[in-house]
Amino acid sequence: MSLKQRIGVDVGQKLTVAEAVEWAADNDVHYVDVCLDDGPIDPEEYTDDEVESIRETCANHDVSLGLHTLSAVNVAETSAYVDDAVDAYLRAYVDIGDIVGADRIIVHGGYHFTDDKAERITASKARLRRTIDYAADAHPDLLLENHNVEPDASEMHYVPVTLDEVTTYFEELAADTLGWAFNPPHARQFPEDIDGYFEALGPELCEEVRLNDNDGEVEEHLAPGEGTLDFDSMFQLIEGSGYDGHYMLAFGTLEDMLDGREYLLDQYSGMASA
Repeated sequence: MSLKQRIGVDVGQKLTVAEAVEWAADNDVHYVDVCLDDGPIDPEEYTDDEVESIRETCANHDVSLGLHTLSAVNVAETSAYVDDAVDAYLRAYVDIGDIVGADRIIVHGGYHFTDDKAERITASKARLRRTIDYAADAHPDLLLENHNVEPDASEMHYVPVTLDEVTTYFEELAADTLGWAFNPPHARQFPEDIDGYFEALGPELCEEVRLNDNDGEVEEHLAPGEGTLDFDSMFQLIEGSGYDGHYMLAFGTLEDMLDGREYLLDQYSGMASA
């Protein structure tokens, strides 16, 4: 595939799975991620006809489908009853992904509060391990995203965020079906920056690169060119490593992301050989 064909669009909750793959097919988008939380999240609600249509559209138009869990759902949950619900939530994503033929499910480590970091991280890793085991025989792989840091004054904080935390998660949860959803804008918030994260974890683990712009200080989902991220250097690093996977745009409207794809292609100095 050309680089343009490898740049996908995360439609979030804007479209259902069926609508998303049809939209992707109509717009020459070959990778699309969908969050299910604004639509059916019960596997039994997906009819045979709907599943057949989704799978046929993907096959006929070479569309790779991903499902993106909601980061607001706390994978590090420890409260009674709620913790069981988070397990059920993740299993539902796996089951639906398997039914509709999704290639990946993006997951998160959750978040902790002021005084319970160690307890929450333990719960986070245990829940991800259960989900990895549950998904072992399903079609989609699980991709763990490196999160953004919240301001020090914030009551809640995501995990994993630092390079040490991200590395530890992958070391302890290592599995053939677990990959990395690399978020360069999040990595910019730390001293290691984009280069340090990518060089430490490597292209072999990376199965998706998530793209938007920011200024490297706080969490923002700006369109490329509205912040200070050096996309040419980022592409040089990642493409130069031999990475041949896909990228995933996540900002603004669907039209904004189609425009952003063209902007990124113009920014990459190696585009002629991509």
